[in-house]
Amino acid sequence: GGESARATVVGRDRGYDLAVVKVSGVVGLRPMALGNSDSVQVGDPVVAIGAPFDLANTVTSGIISAKERPITAGGAKGDGSDVSYVDALQTDAPINPGNSGGPLLDTRARVIGINSAIRSADGGTDLQGGQAGSIGLGFAIPVNQARRVAEELINTGRATHPVIGVMLDMDYTGDGARVGTKGGGAPVTAGGPGAKAGIKAGDVITEVDGQRVHSGEELIVKTRAHRPGDRLRLTLRRGGSQRTVTLVLGSASGG
Repeated sequence: GGESARATVVGRDRGYDLAVVKVSGVVGLRPMALGNSDSVQVGDPVVAIGAPFDLANTVTSGIISAKERPITAGGAKGDGSDVSYVDALQTDAPINPGNSGGPLLDTRARVIGINSAIRSADGGTDLQGGQAGSIGLGFAIPVNQARRVAEELINTGRATHPVIGVMLDMDYTGDGARVGTKGGGAPVTAGGPGAKAGIKAGDVITEVDGQRVHSGEELIVKTRAHRPGDRLRLTLRRGGSQRTVTLVLGSASGG
């Protein structure tokens, strides 16, 4: 068994389903070393640690199956307000209910990711790990992104995320990310980065910094790999023409 301790929540971020807690009355803890998730390669061996089904200190192993895998998770409210978009590391290390929040380690015992989701046979993804079991598709938040979020939560109690300042039509089935909404909200935020760059409703974003984008989810996760204030180059399709715009990312709270 383990020990229980009192803790307070320093801050939480819905966008990555992460929180920072401060533990009191505990001494002698040694933090795990953090690695560099940008240097991880497909095929690298990894180890996942967690407590699936309340079985503490369970260790499973596998490899990195893919990088920069855009996944969506959450959505329990049904209105999209609690959906998280994660540019994840994919692993075949078994990640079962209870592993969520545990570390994904490299062969030098450095944390390279935070176990966050498994994908079930019906295609659902659950950040809380609420599936019946792993089928070889596990996902982890890259530690470089998790560290940035944690540092902001510690320093300010809230995390910020980079934004383009547009709303996306998440039901669009074409290739790319289409700017537009079903509701009454403005598809392009007035005075925002997108508006200043000349983005308009109906534009379809097809590339970010020269990398192809096939959906709204992919655009979101590629944007979140940056920081507010970073410069981004977008390729747009408008009607039958193509154009490239450059903008400086704004910021929004993750809540």
